[in-house]
Amino acid sequence: MPRQRALLLAIGLTCFALVGAALYLQHAMNLLPCPLCVIQRYAYLATGVFCLIGAASAGPGRLWNGLALVSALVGLGYVGKHLWVLAHPGLSCGIDPMETMLNKIPSATMLPWLFRADGLCEDARDTLLGLSVPQWSGLWFVLLSVALGALLLRRRR
Repeated sequence: MPRQRALLLAIGLTCFALVGAALYLQHAMNLLPCPLCVIQRYAYLATGVFCLIGAASAGPGRLWNGLALVSALVGLGYVGKHLWVLAHPGLSCGIDPMETMLNKIPSATMLPWLFRADGLCEDARDTLLGLSVPQWSGLWFVLLSVALGALLLRRRR
C-alpha cells in the first residue's frame, strides 16, 4: 500500500507542477490561455486533488483513483479537441459562449490569473522541444491516464 500512495502522491504533485508550468508560460512568456487550455488546467487540478485525497485516505482509495483517472481522461478529451482545432486552420474555439461562460464562473472571477481564458486556441503554435503546448499536455494526460489506470487495475487484484 505505501508504494501505491507514493505513486498517487507523485501523480498529484506532477499535476500541480504542470499547472505551475502553464502559469509560467502565461505570465513569464506571455502565452495567453485559450478556453480549452483553461479547461485542461481544471482537469489537471482535479486529477491532482483526487490523487492527493487518494494518497491520504485510510482505505484502498479506489474511488479517488477512479475519479482521478476520469479527470485525466476528460483532460485528454479536451486536448484532443484542441489538437483538432490546430489541425484545421480557420477553425477556432474562439471568442464564443464557451469563453464567456468560463470567464464568469466563480473560480475565474476570484482567480483570473489562473483561470481567465484570454487567448485563441489556434495561436498555440509555439513549440518546446519540437512539440506545441497542447501536444505536451496531451502527452502528459496520456502518461497520467496510463499510470492511474495501471494503479487502478493493480488494486483490483
